[in-house]
Amino acid sequence: MSTILLKAFKDMPVMKPSPVKGPRKNRVYELRSYKSSTETLLKNKIKMFNKRGEIKLFDDLILMLFFYGEVLAGPDMPNLMYLTTFHNQKSRDEHWESFSNSPAWKKMVALPEYQSNVSEIEIHFLYPTEYSDY
Repeated sequence: MSTILLKAFKDMPVMKPSPVKGPRKNRVYELRSYKSSTETLLKNKIKMFNKRGEIKLFDDLILMLFFYGEVLAGPDMPNLMYLTTFHNQKSRDEHWESFSNSPAWKKMVALPEYQSNVSEIEIHFLYPTEYSDY
């Protein structure tokens, strides 16, 4: 068992319910953890999400996010976590491709101030049951 305590990001202070409709058997959730080498680099990555507009870019490209949070207590600190949801794996892949190819993302990620702020990304795919809330 592992316990993690998160603090919501300023630009998304409450969890959003999933906008994904349709059969749960096809749905995919993606839990991402972005690890940083130092607290300063983590704060810089969180700044990129909040002040630089990464959250807005996710919203603009319809990457369906449940939450963003800074890990206050848990393994692999310092890190942040967020959870996305998609209709299916194909939809997930298409949305991430549009994000990766977005001119706004390419411009943001190329800025010198945001280089090396993530040392490792850990991705877990999760799948709902028929009795899951979302």
